[in-house]
Order: sequence, then structure tokens, then C-alpha cells
Amino acid sequence: MKMKLALSLIFSLVMVPATLIAAPIAPEQLKQKLTDTLGVDVLSIEPAPVKGLFQVITNRGVLYINEDGSKLFHGNLYDLDKGMDNLTEAALAGPRMEMLKPFEDKMLVYKAKDEKHVVTVFTDITCGYCRKLHKQMAEYNDLGISVRYLAFPRQGVPSENAEQMEAVWCAKDPHQAMDDAKAGKAIKAASCDANIAEQYNLGATFGINGTPALILEDGTLIPGYQPPKDLYNNLERHAKR
Repeated sequence: MKMKLALSLIFSLVMVPATLIAAPIAPEQLKQKLTDTLGVDVLSIEPAPVKGLFQVITNRGVLYINEDGSKLFHGNLYDLDKGMDNLTEAALAGPRMEMLKPFEDKMLVYKAKDEKHVVTVFTDITCGYCRKLHKQMAEYNDLGISVRYLAFPRQGVPSENAEQMEAVWCAKDPHQAMDDAKAGKAIKAASCDANIAEQYNLGATFGINGTPALILEDGTLIPGYQPPKDLYNNLERHAKR
């Protein structure tokens, strides 16, 4: 009798938690829940590298959500067996390049004569390291690196900072205006269809929260300033992958 009672109790303890596990819901329902709860735009949703999770690319970066939509994780996922590869960063690399294409006509491009690599830089005219990068533009170009600028006003949009960057993009000579702005000179107010807000929102989608932020040719994001030779070596390594 005692043996039967014990087995019955063990069976009950095993079975009860299973009844409490919520059933998975469809990806479209997960997408709607994230939109309704967090106010984010979901660009894609697919199974994550971790079983039981979905990887969600949003206009605010990558999120991970479990199958029943009850738990959310925001952060980087690494592969311990592959040299600590950042799987979260890798998930955004391809989509970044696709999302950049519609903005190519909005970029301020400093093209290298003997172009070997192209890097897209989200920049702010008031950022110290952005100004340092800009002062070395000739060195980047001499190494065969073309630099394409997109706007990322650190004060957000709308802001005085965003208006100043619009004035650069909308100037009669945007490159001269950029040179002047990066040198701390005042820029005459101007407006046009530069869509500074859209450029800023694109950066946020990429996971950018500071400037300069560099997007390499394979979609890899490098936050922060890179000296010319260091950037060239970085681009060369990525090109060989």
C-alpha cells in the first residue's frame, strides 16, 4: 500500500507541471503580441539558434521570445563552441545590407579614387570621434576606403541636432557643409526631403546607440571610431571570410 501511494505521489508530481506548460502560439500571434505590448515594428520572425525560442528582428534590434509568447529576452547570444561568435550580430548582418539599399541616394559619399572597400558610417556632426574620423577622410580614401555617411543625430528626432544635420544634407554643397559642420562652423538652415528621421530610425533598427557606427560590406556593425589602417585591416579580414 505504501509503495502504491508513493508511486502515485511521484506520478502526480511529474504530471502536474506538464499541465501548466502553455501551448506554443503561431509566429503571427507572437508578432502581434510584440507589436501591441512593446510598440515595435516586427520585420521578421524565425526560429532562433536556441531551441524553444524565436528570433525577432524589429525596428529596435533583435529580440528573442519563447514559443508561448510569455517570456522575452533582449541581449546578445553567443556560440561558445565557435569562438564566442555573436549570433545576434550575425542575424542582423544580411538584413542590414538590404535595408541600406533604399537609402543609398540619401548618403553623402566620400569616394576613394582606387576603391577597394566601402563602409557606411552613421554620424553626428557634434560627436568628437566623428569629427576625428572626418579629419582623416583623405587617409581612408588613400587606402581605397570609400565612406558613405548617414545621419544619426544623438539627441534624437526632432531636436536642434537633427535640424543641424538636415541643414548639412540640404545645403547647396552638402560635402562642404559637412566639412564645415565637422569643423565646428555654423551651417545655414535648410530643409529638403533628406529624411533625417528615417536615417535615424534605420540606425536604431540596426542596434546603433552612439556615433560613429560603422557598417562593413558584409553588414557587420562596428561601434565607435576606427583609425584608417585598423579599419582597412578589419575590412580585409571580413572580405576573406
